[in-house]
Amino acid sequence: MNMKDRIGAHLPYLRRFARALSGSQQSGDAFVLAMLECLVEDPTMLRGDLENRTAIYNLFLRIWNSISTNGTTEMSEDHVATLAALTPRSRQAFLLVTLENFSEEEAAQVMDVEPSEFAEMIEEAGREIAEQVATDILIIEDEPIIAMDLEALTTELGHTVIDIARTQREALDIVARRRPGLVLADIQLADGSSGLDAVNAILETFEVPVIFVTAYPERLLTGTKPEPTYLVTKPFRPQNLKVIISQALFFKERATRKIAA
Repeated sequence: MNMKDRIGAHLPYLRRFARALSGSQQSGDAFVLAMLECLVEDPTMLRGDLENRTAIYNLFLRIWNSISTNGTTEMSEDHVATLAALTPRSRQAFLLVTLENFSEEEAAQVMDVEPSEFAEMIEEAGREIAEQVATDILIIEDEPIIAMDLEALTTELGHTVIDIARTQREALDIVARRRPGLVLADIQLADGSSGLDAVNAILETFEVPVIFVTAYPERLLTGTKPEPTYLVTKPFRPQNLKVIISQALFFKERATRKIAA
């Protein structure tokens, strides 16, 4: 495979990543150009032991990290303060898994770190984001042990759990008294009521990001109706859920539409 075929399809996405890191189209594109110039001079800089996309981002970050910079981002007015507040390595880790959709294992390879070290970066990013956008969380979950796990996990990130609802009615009564900034919801609730119906009723009243945490993802992922932006399958990995919570709050405008039953 020639170099053009190996990198061409990934360049638009790399430019997006570079802009988010550097803070502007001009600066981001300049870094991508610098990477391409390095490749022209020495094609062996692109590691052959990595999958193409991983190798390209790996080379880009090697070049990025070799230059003293801590640019801020101008992704949008809503995101600038939060993302700019992240430390450089946490920012890279967060964007790799949220904006570029790398798995944690792939992203660790991109950053040339062990998976355990990458997990620490992601956790730090979550804490740093929570410092900027700490919010009140409503948990809609009928299993007490799972509800306790969710409460402990979100509290560890710096958020506040305002209440735990076991039924649709309880959830609606809670939000009538106090509006949360994020909802974690199961689908099947204690009295046979629906977490999905509860969420849609909430979204009729006000916009709030929602993460479904469920053992029944097939009920939402039909491919024929509007589907949730954020869905975690039980049993869940705490680290994955922490990333998704941070992502949902960071990109909160993506997670406020009603979901079809």
